[in-house]
Amino acid sequence: MTPHLKKLSAAGALITLGIIFGDIGTSPLYVFQTLLFEGRVVNEALVLGSISCIFWTLTLQTTFKYIFITLQADNRGEGGIFSLYALVRRYGKWLAIPAIIGAGTLLADGIITPPISVTSAIEGLSNVPALASTFVPGNALILGIVIGIMILLFFFQQFGTKVVGSAFGPVMLLWFLMIGVVGALQFAHNPSIIRAFNPYYGIKLLIVHPRAIYLLGAVFLCTTGAEALYSDLGHCGRKNIQVSWIFVKVALLFSYLGQGAWVLMQPAGKDFTNVNPFYQIVPNPHIFMIPAVALATLATIIASQALISGSFTLISEAVSMNFWPRITIKYPSNIRGQIYIPSINWLLCFGCVAVSIYFRTSEHMTAAYGFSITIAMLMTTILMYYFMRYVKHWPVWLVTIILCLFLTVEFSFFVANAIKLLKRLFFLVFEFGLIFTMYIWFKARKINNRFLNFIDLKEQIPFLTALSADQSIAKYSSQLIYLTKANNSKQIEEKIMYSIRSRSPKRADTYWFIHIDTTDEPYTMEYTVEQIEPGKIIRIDFRLGFRIQPRVNVLYRRVVEDMVARGELDIISKYDSLHKFKIVSDFRFVIIEKFLSYNNLFSISEGFILNSYFTIKKTGTNRSQSIWP
Repeated sequence: MTPHLKKLSAAGALITLGIIFGDIGTSPLYVFQTLLFEGRVVNEALVLGSISCIFWTLTLQTTFKYIFITLQADNRGEGGIFSLYALVRRYGKWLAIPAIIGAGTLLADGIITPPISVTSAIEGLSNVPALASTFVPGNALILGIVIGIMILLFFFQQFGTKVVGSAFGPVMLLWFLMIGVVGALQFAHNPSIIRAFNPYYGIKLLIVHPRAIYLLGAVFLCTTGAEALYSDLGHCGRKNIQVSWIFVKVALLFSYLGQGAWVLMQPAGKDFTNVNPFYQIVPNPHIFMIPAVALATLATIIASQALISGSFTLISEAVSMNFWPRITIKYPSNIRGQIYIPSINWLLCFGCVAVSIYFRTSEHMTAAYGFSITIAMLMTTILMYYFMRYVKHWPVWLVTIILCLFLTVEFSFFVANAIKLLKRLFFLVFEFGLIFTMYIWFKARKINNRFLNFIDLKEQIPFLTALSADQSIAKYSSQLIYLTKANNSKQIEEKIMYSIRSRSPKRADTYWFIHIDTTDEPYTMEYTVEQIEPGKIIRIDFRLGFRIQPRVNVLYRRVVEDMVARGELDIISKYDSLHKFKIVSDFRFVIIEKFLSYNNLFSISEGFILNSYFTIKKTGTNRSQSIWP
C-alpha cells in the first residue's frame, strides 16, 4: 500500500472499508439468526437482551480495545500479533508463546470464516419467492455454488488482487450503505427498540436465560473481525481505520436494530427455524432480494480475500522471525506487501472446502465458530499488557483496570465458546499443527544455537589468504559465500572453517561472510560492508525488518553491484581466458545442513523437538525463494 493512503483521506477511508472491515462487516448475515436459534423461545427479552449484548460487545471489545487502544501498538505503522510481539519481546522470553498461540489460532480462523460468510450469502437465495424451493440451505446446489466460489477465490490468489482490489472499497461502501439503510427503514417501524442500548437488558438476559452460555457464544460472532482489523493496520493507517469505524459501526447497529424490530413485529409463537432476519427486512423481495444476495456474496468474497491476504502476511512474518520453515513466497504484483504463498493458499483452500462439505449450512458452522478467535484475543491482551506497561509506561492502576476489563469480557467469551469444542474437533488437527510447527521451529532454533562454537576470525586470515593463493589446489569458486550467525564481525562459526578446509579444501579468490539481523521495525533495509582482508575476506551485515523477505541472493547481488559501482570491488574473473574478455567471475553459496547427532545428550523433550524440527525441515522447507542455512 502506498504511504499516502496511510494518511487520513477520503481515498484512504474508502480503501479501508474494502480491506479492514469485510469480516466484521458481514457478520449481520448470521449473528442475529444464530441468536434466535440458540435462544429457542423468541420473545422481547431475548431480542432486547441480544441487541444489548451486541452493542456493548462492539463498544467494549471492538471500539475500546482494538480501535482506541490496540491500534496504538503500531510498529512503524504495522500491526498484527507479530508486530506487537516485536515491540515487547525484550521484556520476557516467554512472550513468544502467546505470540505463537495467537498467530496459530488466527490462522486457523482462515478455514471457517470464508465458508461461513459465503454460505450465509448464498443461502439468501432461499428468500427469493421464485427460488425458495430450489435453494434450500444445505442442499447440493448451494453447497456446489459455495465450493465453486471457494476454489475460484483461491485459484486467483496467484495472480494477485491488483485489478479487482480497486473495487473492494466501493463494493463495501455499497454494502454498508445497504445494510444501514435497510435496517434504518425497519427500525423506523419500531423505534422503541433503541431501549436495547441499555446494558440492563443484556445483563438480565445473561443472568436469567437458561441458555445464556450459548447466547454469549453467538454474541461473540459480532466482533470476530476485530483481531484481523489490527493485523491490517499497516495497509491503511490508524486514522483511516478509526474514522471509518464510526460509519461502519453505525451501519452495523442499524442492521441489528432493524432485524430486532422486525422480529418483535412478528406474531407471537412464530417459528423462526431457518429464518434469517437479515434477508427478511429486505423490502420487496421480488425485486430487491437477488441484488441484495449478489451484493452480500461480493462482500463475503471481499471479506474472505482480506483474511486470506492476512494469512499470507502472517506466515511471511513468521518466516522472517524464525517461527516458520522457509517456504516459497511469491510476489504477484508490484504492490508493496502483496504476497502469495502457494502452500498456505492450497492448505486454506482444502480446509475451506472440507468445512463446507462437513457442516453444509451456515447455521451449523456458527455452532463451531469463535473458539479460535477468543484464544487469539486473549493472547493479544497478554502482549498488550506489556505494551501498555513497559512501552507506553501507563500507570499500573490504569493498566490493571484495562487488563481486568479485557480479561473479564474475553474469558467470558472463551468459556461460552469452549462448549463448542466437541462440535469443532474437525479443526483441532489444523490448529494444533500450526501451533506445533511454530513452537518446534522456535524452540529447535534455541537448542541449535547452544551448539554453535565461534572462533576468532582474525586468526584464520593467514590460512584463508594462503589457501586463496595456493595454485596446487583446484579453485572451488571465484566468489565463495557463507551465511554466518556470528553477531560479532571478529568471529566466525567453527563449522564454517571446517567446511572450507576439510576433505576437499574450498579455494576461492574472495571469501564472503553474510550475517542477517532481523529488526523490530517491519521494513528496515540496511547493510554495512567490512573488508576484513581487502579483496580476500569480506563481511556483509544486513539489518532487515521482520516483514522483509530475506532473499539473500538478491540482497547480496545488490551489495556487490553497489561496491562495483563505487570502485571498491573487482569481480572480473581471474582466469586468463575469461579475464581477457571481461567475463564476470563465478559466485557460489555454501549451505551447511544440520543433522541430529545421537552423540549429543538431550533430554526427552529436546530430542523430540529436534527430531520434529528436522522432519519438518526435510519435508517443508523450500529454498527456491530464499537462500538460507
